[in-house]
Amino acid sequence: MAVIHDDALALAADLTDLRRAIHADPEIGLDLPRTQRKVLDALDGLPLEIGTGASLTSVTAVLRGGKPGKTVLLRGDMDALPVTERTGLDYASKVDGVMHACGHDLHTAMLAGAARLLSARQQEIAGNVIFMFQPGEEGPGGGRIMVEEGVLDAAGERPVAAYALHVASGLLPSGLYASRTGTIMAAADTLHVTVKGRGGHGSQPHRAADPIPAACEIVLALQTMVTRQFDVFDPVVVTVGTFHAGTADNVIGDDAHFVATIRSFSPQARAAVQQSAPRLAREIASAHGLSCDAEFVDGYPVTVNDATEMSFAATTIADVLGDGRYVTAPNPLTGSEDFSYVLEQVPGAFVMMGACAAGTDPNTAPFNHSAEAVFDDSVLADGTALYAELALRRLAAG
Repeated sequence: MAVIHDDALALAADLTDLRRAIHADPEIGLDLPRTQRKVLDALDGLPLEIGTGASLTSVTAVLRGGKPGKTVLLRGDMDALPVTERTGLDYASKVDGVMHACGHDLHTAMLAGAARLLSARQQEIAGNVIFMFQPGEEGPGGGRIMVEEGVLDAAGERPVAAYALHVASGLLPSGLYASRTGTIMAAADTLHVTVKGRGGHGSQPHRAADPIPAACEIVLALQTMVTRQFDVFDPVVVTVGTFHAGTADNVIGDDAHFVATIRSFSPQARAAVQQSAPRLAREIASAHGLSCDAEFVDGYPVTVNDATEMSFAATTIADVLGDGRYVTAPNPLTGSEDFSYVLEQVPGAFVMMGACAAGTDPNTAPFNHSAEAVFDDSVLADGTALYAELALRRLAAG
């Protein structure tokens, strides 16, 4: 409906003001009181049932339509990252060491804008819309906590569909949307390994039990494991990000410790690596006469788009924004998302949207999480209209 897009364009200045106010005043994690206040102020006066989280500063708003029908959920995350901004923007972060480097400020503004658009059409809506304003996507798992606190039941019945948009400061040209059926984002888990030896003098390793060679062997063996035990078309990625051992060149320490991130793209591969990686570490250590603590720590699950809802979202993008605005992503993204906790229980779609700054090449523009990542405010109206249309059209379909 062109009218909704026109109304979103009329909100563009307000959306930009809200987005930039959030950007200049970022917060990290599950406790975002200033951001929550900005959201509540933006929703003030709308015909919404509003609740806030018990153990996190979430906002859940329910719009009940004037006609009976199903329920749809729209998600926007609100938290920033521990990054020192280097964009030079006049609305850059005023909080030392904290930056909206992943574009969650845009998501929040677009979702608030969609609440305004849909509230103005309350009587024509056949069903309910849940607006999920979520803290803690960047690690603490705010999506999981909101699900545990009942966001999916906020309207009295489970949503029949759930949708989330995520901006990208690179890779995609501004205004282009991309996603795919099935896995769209990887699972992200962590492997903690401590190889325990016996310290001694570096000149006499035979009188000690050196943990470092065994730990190094484990690091290399993990790379071999993922190429020999996992299907190349259902891969696993293991990256050791930290490795700590020893105190001096001539001292054999008692232990060596490393931590790896493990990415997988199906529940089956994730379950398999959960068993094989710790076992490999323990058995290599044992072969060296050493002991080993190996712990697999669950992170975010695989983010999986429902085939029907993804097809519906792609069609809606074309109808609302025009042909050529959506492309099918050839592969999943190797990042992770806690919208996965919603999609484990509700069919839905997670869609990336290009927000590359004007005049920059998306192939070389600093990407999300960079201290130099810049997002184009001109996408705000389109994203707002798309959120609203996804809800309206899905509810009209019953």
